[in-house]
Amino acid sequence: MLSVQKITPFLWFDDQAEEAVEFYTSIFPQSKILTISRYGEAGQEVHRRVPGSVMVVSFELTGQRFNALNGGPQFTFNEAVSFQIDCDTQEELDDFWNKLSEGGDPAAQQCGWLKDKYGLSWQVVPSIMADMITGADVEKGQRVMQAMMSMKKIDIEKLQEAYAG
Repeated sequence: MLSVQKITPFLWFDDQAEEAVEFYTSIFPQSKILTISRYGEAGQEVHRRVPGSVMVVSFELTGQRFNALNGGPQFTFNEAVSFQIDCDTQEELDDFWNKLSEGGDPAAQQCGWLKDKYGLSWQVVPSIMADMITGADVEKGQRVMQAMMSMKKIDIEKLQEAYAG
């Protein structure tokens, strides 16, 4: 039996849930597909899916459980919900950014945000950024914010330069 976390993000796809999960689990370390459930004959008049086709894929990304549903084209992702990835190094940030943005929407890339090829929004940010913009020195924080606002993919060195003045 799978252990259950209190809150599990549930992602709605048209019919790419399994493909998207394979993509995400290939990018994040310590990630895996847990279970795949399939549509059956029951409820076919409502779900209109081919019996045996993928319904829900349960998976983990670095220990965080998610579910992905093939629910149809009625709903799509938008920027109102995104997932933030805190990165300790520029190399780590670049790796996540490059992999997740491949095939995505280049127009949706700004201030560390990107939209992947499935329309899901991600924020790929340095772990130190929150400390830089929320510290006691408001002027330093403002310089960091100004620098960040001019970036698509975050450049940690440029943020540090802005913080230092």
